[in-house]
Amino acid sequence: MTIAPSPRSIGPFTVSAIGLGCMNLSHAYLPRPDPRDAERLLRYALDKGVDFFDTAALYGFGANEELLGRTLMDRRGDFVLASKCVLGGKGGQRGLDGSPDAIAATLEDSLRRLCVDYIDLYYLHRLDPNVPIEESVGALARAVDAGKIGAIGLSEMSAATLRRAHAVHPIAAMQTEYSPWTRNAEVAVLDACVALGVGFVAFSPLARGVLSGSVGPDGVDEADVRHAMPRFQPPHLDHNLGLAARFRTIAQAAGCTMAQLSLAWVLSRRPNIVAIPGTTSTAHLDEDLATLTLDIPTDALAAVDALFTFEAVSGPRYAKGPQAQIDTETWDGEPLE
Repeated sequence: MTIAPSPRSIGPFTVSAIGLGCMNLSHAYLPRPDPRDAERLLRYALDKGVDFFDTAALYGFGANEELLGRTLMDRRGDFVLASKCVLGGKGGQRGLDGSPDAIAATLEDSLRRLCVDYIDLYYLHRLDPNVPIEESVGALARAVDAGKIGAIGLSEMSAATLRRAHAVHPIAAMQTEYSPWTRNAEVAVLDACVALGVGFVAFSPLARGVLSGSVGPDGVDEADVRHAMPRFQPPHLDHNLGLAARFRTIAQAAGCTMAQLSLAWVLSRRPNIVAIPGTTSTAHLDEDLATLTLDIPTDALAAVDALFTFEAVSGPRYAKGPQAQIDTETWDGEPLE
């Protein structure tokens, strides 16, 4: 099966099925590239036809938006720009504020850092439980009316929250972690997106590096955000790397890399899905983009589906604190602590 390379719809925008998640150029994952190398990666991606770049106010506490602002905006007409609010940082600490005033202030900061007067797609990064979703979406609806953003997105939210938000203003995209080893979106959100005509943006489609083969038995650096995620800690990591080894065997038999098989599986699930893997390597970016021209056997995709049942992966997706900020449905029996 060849994954259709034709553009996919995200609200009013048409983009390639594979975009670029920019977080790890400035935030969370290690090793982090030198800023000049990050700039080269972004320019290379644009030259290779990547037309959807995803950032957020949180990433590097503004540094990631500044990186895109000084690197890409001379070619602003060549891509769709997405960023996010609500989840941000003050004084180096992560914070959550979905109030209309905070959203308006964050948007102004994002516009300044990105060196633009208009952001194509602007997400609520997380649901603030202290603010009704209608109020948060209302703030972004006013930003649409003011010509500061083109469309509204949500991130890591449930089907019920999506429907409430969509009743206030059309939602263009739902962004949620989605890969063979994280399938929560299949509980309800993917179907809700199809029913409402909402695009689905899959972040971490390579299972945070596990299904690209970049995580070994020693795990990740203690300063890497994944180190605090139970799936990357013993005893869960050994079990999960065992699954990855079996996944590698499927990929080898299919004549593709692990990353390509994971991306092909994600993109095959629905025609409204766009994947945004992140990378610091031009070689890895080329590998990811080549997925769109490969003929992946359907039995390989079926084998992935059978390997990664909901219960297959060991350990919670997040530690207890970050999980409390996730509104996406959990599956029956999912470990949360």
